[in-house]
Amino acid sequence: AKTLVKPPDQLELTEAELKEEITRILTANNPHAPQNIVRYSFKVTYKPVSYVDQMAIHFSLNGNMIPKDSDEGRRQSIRLSTAAGSHCSVFLQAAGEEEAGGSGTAEAAETAEAEEPPPSGVKERKLANQFNFIERASRTLNNPMQERACQTEPTPYKNFSATANQWEIYDAYVEELQKMERSKEKEKSKTQVPKREEEKKKGRKLTSLESQSDDITKISKAAKIMERMVNQNTFDDIAQDFKYFEDASDEYRDHEGTLLPLWKFQYDKTKRLAVTAISWNPKYKDLFAVGYGSYDFLKQGQGMLLLYTMKNPSFPEYVFSSESGIMCLDFHNDHPYLVAVGFYDGNVAVYNLKKATSQPSYKSSAKSGKHTEPVWQVKWQKDDMDNNLNFFSVSSDGRIVSWTLVKNELVHTDVIKLSVEGTTMQGPEGLQLQTLVCGTSFDFHKKIDNLFLVGTEEGKIYKCSKCYSSQFLDVFEAHHMAVDSVSWNPYHLKVFISCSSDWTVKIWDHTIKSPMFIYDLNSAVGDVAWSPYSSTVFAAVTTDGKAHVFDLSINKYEALCTQLVVAKKKNKITHIQFNPVYPVVIIGDERGHVTSLKLSPNLRRMPKPRSSAEVHLFPKVHIFSELWVLFAKLFETK
Repeated sequence: AKTLVKPPDQLELTEAELKEEITRILTANNPHAPQNIVRYSFKVTYKPVSYVDQMAIHFSLNGNMIPKDSDEGRRQSIRLSTAAGSHCSVFLQAAGEEEAGGSGTAEAAETAEAEEPPPSGVKERKLANQFNFIERASRTLNNPMQERACQTEPTPYKNFSATANQWEIYDAYVEELQKMERSKEKEKSKTQVPKREEEKKKGRKLTSLESQSDDITKISKAAKIMERMVNQNTFDDIAQDFKYFEDASDEYRDHEGTLLPLWKFQYDKTKRLAVTAISWNPKYKDLFAVGYGSYDFLKQGQGMLLLYTMKNPSFPEYVFSSESGIMCLDFHNDHPYLVAVGFYDGNVAVYNLKKATSQPSYKSSAKSGKHTEPVWQVKWQKDDMDNNLNFFSVSSDGRIVSWTLVKNELVHTDVIKLSVEGTTMQGPEGLQLQTLVCGTSFDFHKKIDNLFLVGTEEGKIYKCSKCYSSQFLDVFEAHHMAVDSVSWNPYHLKVFISCSSDWTVKIWDHTIKSPMFIYDLNSAVGDVAWSPYSSTVFAAVTTDGKAHVFDLSINKYEALCTQLVVAKKKNKITHIQFNPVYPVVIIGDERGHVTSLKLSPNLRRMPKPRSSAEVHLFPKVHIFSELWVLFAKLFETK
């Protein structure tokens, strides 16, 4: 019998400890991979990287396969083609004599064997790349019959028993490809409007395909109208609220108001993208454009430009996709079909909504002087001296560039470079290098064409002029963090507003260095916008999902409305814009959703008209207020 020998160093365990199960989980994580990598982010100063590459390569071996397009591959394919061509000619000759008569088949075979060259002692070298090998059993498309046998690609394994049905299928595929090419050429020809008008003048008859396309366009217009009617019936309660509902409870509130949610605009392909820009169309008041991208530089990818209308909230009117994320956009006031767009990769582009193409009509490139950092804002300006359209852009590379649309290209001109004074660095070979400031936002004065403001990532606001490209007119020590938005008041020529990630919104007089009003919103402020109907009303959105509406003529210290718009904790509001006609605001978030909300009556009170005595007294009161601000500042210094 076998006896168990107990080792002297064995542990003595109880029954309960012996029955205890100890599980071990094997993971594919690399224990030597670093777990504390921190990278710099535009939104957050430093951000830890959660994803680390866990792959560890233990063995790698370079193969000896030869590509078909290489010199050696071409030489081998020519050698095989010559050998296969000789076999093909012998086979065709034997087949022809066999069809000529049954009596001569034996003689033809003997002559073919006699004419066949003797086999050489050296074996034929096969291709080194095994993927060039064509097996007869794996071929899905047979070669043509005898009259086409030598015109196809020669390979060692040829199948000459092709049927007519197989070649009919092949011809059908070729014909379908030709139709697709003709349709693409037709789309290109549609963009050339003058040529179509000349052809109509000549009385050219439409072909069946063109008439069919015209019918499709007519049906598409009717289908679009039907779709809007169906949506209007589906969202009839929202449409009634948009047109008629007035919150009666505002009469019992102390000048406070609410925001009524209306339509919510979303698209399936933009669920993982953030709303990075919003702009209303200056002509069609129900149409607005939305730019999609990402503020996280680790999650950069494709972007999209969508145009929605309040008449059809279920699907966008226009859809444009881009290789890089869209960071900003702007409509032209005189030409509402032109949209200027700025991308994360530093490019700018102009989309023409009249053209039936998904590509921009104008786009910058490395040769045309594109930005080297993300473009944060674009603004259309008045035409230049030659009546060419132009717009401006600001980027993190410290450049403010003017882009002019000349023929079919964009011509750039650097207006100013945002450099920090007194921060020159000693470069190689004695070069003096200046530290550039990252521009984040800018706005042009409504009346003075040359005057504009630039917000920077370090928190300063620069007052600049187009006439001076080497220096600034003034510098405001505005915020402690990046300036997310800066905007002139549309009615008061001296006042502008700014917001920042340091939780504050500040209202300034550009002739005074200190702010007139400061509002702390307890969270990072993503965007701020003046109302189009009053000089004292503005709205701001914060990253905690709230929208704030202020009216300085009613309450100079607190907001009239602070309402939660986005309920999810991981979602953040990015932008807000007032409609120029209707009492509606649209708000975008990081989940790709755009929500429209209606202002209650207390939030859209029109300012009272002044009397003639107040108009004459207003300059004196304004001068007195400026003197009072200076006196208060002097008192603080003492």
